[in-house]
Amino acid sequence: MPGAKTAYLSIGSNLGDRARNLVTAMELLAGPGLRVTRRSSVYETEPQDLRAQPWFLNQVVEVETTLFPRQLLARIHKVESAMGRRRLVDKGPRTIDIDIVLYGSFAMESPDLVIPHPRMADRRFVLEPLMELNPDLRHPGTGESIRQMLGRVGSQSVRRMM
Repeated sequence: MPGAKTAYLSIGSNLGDRARNLVTAMELLAGPGLRVTRRSSVYETEPQDLRAQPWFLNQVVEVETTLFPRQLLARIHKVESAMGRRRLVDKGPRTIDIDIVLYGSFAMESPDLVIPHPRMADRRFVLEPLMELNPDLRHPGTGESIRQMLGRVGSQSVRRMM
């Protein structure tokens, strides 16, 4: 794709057929202007903010996209909606959750979108699969490597599944 950027998306599910939800999300994301190029292993992870809910399956996917960040966010919201995501409880259970973790070396901050993801450095369920895909990747704002950030988050239980 000429002019495409490499972006990394975090995908998670803790309701229904969690593994199938991850696959369906990737299938629905792919389309004009977006191609999934690689995907990490699937990890089972404990909930972070709201602990009293089912465990998640999480994965990070590398995509090649010509969509601008807000267009990518619109695609993500469309996929989440098509898959039945309802935002009833903040940080609560969900059929699917998709976040833009990184978008090339681009950084932005607006009320509806912050890139790089503002909590990526605190989330082992993002860093572990990201490390698997691109261990030399660096945070565009801080310059820290994925390895450095991962070294600071050890409290979350993360188990590689497949």
